[in-house]
Amino acid sequence: MNPTIITFCVYLFLLLVIGVITYRLTNSMSDYVLGGRKMNSWVTAFSASASDFSGWLLLGLPGVAYASSVSEWSLFIAIGLAVGAAINWHYVAKRLRNYTAYSNDSITISEFLENRFRDHSHLLRIVSAVFIVVFFLFYTASGLVAGGVLFEATFGIDYTLALTLGAIIIFLYTFLGGFIAVSYTDFIQGLLMFLALVITPIVAIIQLGGFGELFTAIGQVNPSLLDISQAVEFDYQSGVFWETTGSIALVSIVSALAWGLGYFGQPHILTRFMAIRSTAAIPKSRLIAIVCGLVLPLYGAIAVGMIGIAYFGPDNPLNDPEHVFLQLVQVVFNPWVAGILLAAVLSAIMSTIDSQLLVSSSALIEDFYRVFVRKKATQTELVWASRTAVFLIVSIAFILALNESNTVLNLVSYAWAGFGAAFGPALLFSLFWKRTTKWAVLVSIIVGGGTVLLWKYTGSELYEIVPGFLLASLSIVVISLLSKEPPQEIQDEFDHVKQMP
Repeated sequence: MNPTIITFCVYLFLLLVIGVITYRLTNSMSDYVLGGRKMNSWVTAFSASASDFSGWLLLGLPGVAYASSVSEWSLFIAIGLAVGAAINWHYVAKRLRNYTAYSNDSITISEFLENRFRDHSHLLRIVSAVFIVVFFLFYTASGLVAGGVLFEATFGIDYTLALTLGAIIIFLYTFLGGFIAVSYTDFIQGLLMFLALVITPIVAIIQLGGFGELFTAIGQVNPSLLDISQAVEFDYQSGVFWETTGSIALVSIVSALAWGLGYFGQPHILTRFMAIRSTAAIPKSRLIAIVCGLVLPLYGAIAVGMIGIAYFGPDNPLNDPEHVFLQLVQVVFNPWVAGILLAAVLSAIMSTIDSQLLVSSSALIEDFYRVFVRKKATQTELVWASRTAVFLIVSIAFILALNESNTVLNLVSYAWAGFGAAFGPALLFSLFWKRTTKWAVLVSIIVGGGTVLLWKYTGSELYEIVPGFLLASLSIVVISLLSKEPPQEIQDEFDHVKQMP
């Protein structure tokens, strides 16, 4: 049997074993959704990073770098994400962990917003849960598409069959172990992603003869690929011709940097902050996450795309730039090592999908089922209802992913913008501005999420998150200042949480 296939099978078996083991540790809804708030620094850091990046880090971003090298927005998107993540870890993590634990032990973002503003109407909970489920369907679909691409490109498996296999495996271990299984598998997956994106560029550059030979080879394809001020397009039809189209537009730079705004509203990342065992563990997690889980993998992904130009073009260019990592590791390494590194792609895909499934299912069960259908449901019933919700969400995302014309990066960028605009301003103002009111947050979620959903119809090239985030923030400020101050009880709670260590 092919060594690469053997490696894959061993890896998948390991994930299922973790799911079975953690099944016995999952007894309550808090265990299933947040792991009982017992995650240590290393698990929190790597699981947050792994759930963040998904398949686009090893497929989408290297593909962009391959098609444009340093001259497009791949470098700017990396800068935006690095800055956004650092701010998120430094300012949001501690305050959110304290607030959600103190405010009626909130275990979902929707529940936190309801408790934060004493919203007895449940409107905040309902609206936020609706947007979470809608955007996570697109996000989960992007991961399934990435899985289909991986199996199709690596093993020549039919796309639909590959999609089905990936969906079943992810569903099984998420279904069984919940957040604990997801966090520990994400820890392993995060390590694999880190190693893949650090080792592959280093070995490939050595084989090419060093950085000088790398840049010489890229320059021979098109000198503009080495000019950060120039925009370069890859001709997908011929797979050979590179066309320089002029200077990179300001709107492209702003759109790329704006990806950093998305961090403040990603529920699958924010829940990691909520689940860490204590705020004292956050500084260590922050350092691990930013260095090992963010900066090095991001720039490693860009390096993979650039190296791919030197390896495959102009004599043997790729028809699909998103295959560059998959093809490069099979050229650079022997089959056993390639199998391990290709498993990293599957890791990236699974680590994000499982987190999204948990957040989506918790939104459906905690924010709809328990509130409106079964208010007195037992913990066992809620856990099994969440497992059922996982199955439903996987099924719908699977149907969306059957459309092979959807690219990984396009689906991810849309969902990322949706969460960033809908929940970023709502979370930031709720955590850091005492004057924020319930109605202001409710309107901001609708305005931010609605703007992202409708922005594409304007024909503008500006990334949806920019107008969505700005309009949502403006809504909070204006409506809060025009309405009555929050009740004294809410303000006192805000002051208390602010002083918590």
